[in-house]
This record gives sequence, C-alpha cells and structure tokens, in this order.
Amino acid sequence: MPAVRTLTLSEIAWPESGLARDALLIAWASFATAVAAQIAIPLPWSPVPITGQTFAVLLSGAALGARRAFLAQLLYLAEGSVGLPAFAGGTGGVAVLLGPTGGYLLAFPFGAAITGLLAERGWDRRFATMFAAMLLGSVVIFAGGLAGLSRFVPAEHLLALGLLPFVPGDLVKAGLAAAAIPAVWRVVGRRSGTRA
Repeated sequence: MPAVRTLTLSEIAWPESGLARDALLIAWASFATAVAAQIAIPLPWSPVPITGQTFAVLLSGAALGARRAFLAQLLYLAEGSVGLPAFAGGTGGVAVLLGPTGGYLLAFPFGAAITGLLAERGWDRRFATMFAAMLLGSVVIFAGGLAGLSRFVPAEHLLALGLLPFVPGDLVKAGLAAAAIPAVWRVVGRRSGTRA
C-alpha cells in the first residue's frame, strides 16, 4: 500500500483545485447523506433504524478524502441540528443528536475521515483494501453509536439493539463499495492515464 497520499476519485474527476470546488463537493456529500437518511427502516425492538446514511458517509470518505469528507459530515450534522429534515425519517433538531441515535450521527465525520484517509493511501484501488476501509469506518461509527446508545438501553441489551441487527447490512454495503469503487478507478485510470 502506498505510504504517501494519492489522488481521490473526486480529484481525478474534477482536477481544478480551489475553494469553490471543495465547497461544492462538501455540499454535495452532505446532501447525499441527507437523501440516504430518508431510506429508513424502523426496527420495532430497537430505537435505531436501518438507514442508508452510513453508506453515503463512508462513500463520501472514499470519494472526497479525509478532510473534505469530515467537513461534509460536519455540514450534514449542522444542517440537521438547525432543524432541517436531514436525519433519518425527515427529522431534525438538536434533540436527535442528544437522543439514542446521536452517537452514531456524531461519529459520522470521524468514520468518513478514516475511510477518506485510507482512500488517500490507495486503499480504494483494490477490493480487499476497500472492503477493509469501509469496515474500519463502520467500526468508528458503531463505537460512537454504542457509546451514545448506552445512555438509553441496559448494557446487556446494547449489542442486540445497537450493533448486531446492522452487521449483515454493513457487510453488504462494504462489499458493494469494495466492488464498485475499484471498478470506477479502473475506468478512470484508463481515461486519465492514472494508475489505479
């Protein structure tokens, strides 16, 4: 694995650097996360729904790199905290961040940054490493989520309510990203002359 920073997909797709580009990429990723949050399946036994958010969060890391993905998820949290319907099920407000799902949400910038940092090291170029990057980002999100959820549910039920129901879906999402992102790199690499 390269030890030095490599280009991200967004930098290849939009090579002109600058504040305007970064602002648009950050805004796009925050919007994509808000849209993915509306894909929400409530679980009757858990206060935490299954959503598309984590997929969008971690893909923002893979596409944008650590810094821009971190800022995109901070923007997403700011949008939701001021009352925009950005969170799961069209909810918003600070109360959501203070509720049972708040720990997951607050961990989004860090999960995106970890995935982005690994993408900047070339982990997004191969199936195995992209899969690992997605899982490591998920670990960060689940760690924050379980820490927050522990204030609302008994410790003996924490994993059953806040982790185990979500593992199969996260493995599928990691597999999809691990297949798609390196495939995109192969196409982009051929077109741009960049080695994937």
